[in-house]
Amino acid sequence: MPSAYNASQVKRALLVSTYEIGRQPFGLASPAAWLKAAGWDVVCADVAKEALQAAAVVSADLVGFHLPMHTATRLAGPVIQRIRRDNPAARLCAYGLYAPLNEEWLRSLGVDAVFGGEFEADLTRWAEGEPAPLRALESLTGRRVPRLHFLVPDRRGLPPLSQYAALRLPNGQRRTVGYTEATRGCKHLCRHCPVVPIYDGQFRVVQQDVVLADIAAQVACGAEHVTFGDPDFLNGPAHAMRIVEALHRAHPTVSYDVTIKIEHLLKYRDLLPRLAGTLCAFVTSAVESLDDRVLAILDKGHTRQGFLEAVRICRGAGLTLIPTFVAFHPWLTLDGYCDLLDTIERLGLVDHVAPIQLALRLLVPEGSRLLLVEEMRRHLGAFDRSTLTYRWSHSDSRIEALYHDVSAVVGASAARGAHVFAEISRLAHERTGLVARDSRPARHRATVPYLDEPWYC
Repeated sequence: MPSAYNASQVKRALLVSTYEIGRQPFGLASPAAWLKAAGWDVVCADVAKEALQAAAVVSADLVGFHLPMHTATRLAGPVIQRIRRDNPAARLCAYGLYAPLNEEWLRSLGVDAVFGGEFEADLTRWAEGEPAPLRALESLTGRRVPRLHFLVPDRRGLPPLSQYAALRLPNGQRRTVGYTEATRGCKHLCRHCPVVPIYDGQFRVVQQDVVLADIAAQVACGAEHVTFGDPDFLNGPAHAMRIVEALHRAHPTVSYDVTIKIEHLLKYRDLLPRLAGTLCAFVTSAVESLDDRVLAILDKGHTRQGFLEAVRICRGAGLTLIPTFVAFHPWLTLDGYCDLLDTIERLGLVDHVAPIQLALRLLVPEGSRLLLVEEMRRHLGAFDRSTLTYRWSHSDSRIEALYHDVSAVVGASAARGAHVFAEISRLAHERTGLVARDSRPARHRATVPYLDEPWYC
């Protein structure tokens, strides 16, 4: 492993993001602020939006890779190998939810240190010469996640917000979107969630003044809408409401969106009108399935009936609910997939569901709590280093065929709307011998607000 850098010299760090769902990377801006405060010269590179500059690579003493999700991790592999080859003296680290889950693979590529949740302080100490944990995931097990006093993210050097995902409104308007985080981690233990192995039921708040300062800086750079990236915005409801009400007072025309579990939409239903009143454009909720058995296996904390109730109360509060799904999993049936589509249609949610949601397949990475569940283990094959997941196949070959066909329909159309949904519904119902519900005529424009970056994980 390369030796620690001499503190008497200029210290240069390169922070790299490969994919963050069309958001300007908070995962670069936050550690950049910490490293700069420690005297480092920091370059941030979002390679989803710009070419990685050779000069930044060869001059870096330290390179950090933000790995918040599966897609970002897979995309990082070739970039890590390139940087290790072009700058063999640099110290390399990886941080974020998927870094500890893939530590063995990352170290095989030349990464020297791995950090999980609340990474800023540990990363900065390591940059300054302190040793990192030998096994990041093992060091996290059973320990309290540290409470940090965050610094305001430093977004200088990142591509402008105008190059990232925009909010599309039903009237055809396009709004520039910023991104921030008010909390990290989660109180809940959903078995398929990558937050759980790192935080183990803990969540941490980002101080209100830091969140509001980050928002204000982005508004000054043109943000007209803010996405809160918290795994669940109502893990700390009092903290969350103080932030959005302060946001609305300071920037009364700026809208926002949040992610909230179905069970929290039900539990805190009295807060939903206050969200609507402070310009919450939509609420994303990871519904995952409408099958109560599957929801129990995933330990989602809600039922099918709870989802139907959440749709009703969100409408009553004037909130747009955007449900997301893990449409393909080992327990799916053809009838169950058709029921999912028919329910979306019956509830008037076709425009609320991005087509990619109807093709998402359950991922089982290293560290997943699903590996502890017999209902999952009986379907698992070997770990595949090329995809960084455990392989599984459905016992019904018709489901596998449907998955590939639906994926092809979604992949062939960048559009969003009723015509894509109708084609998927036709495919699914043909496989069962059922007749698809009569879909509404295709529209040129969605009837609900949405972000124009397709959602992946």
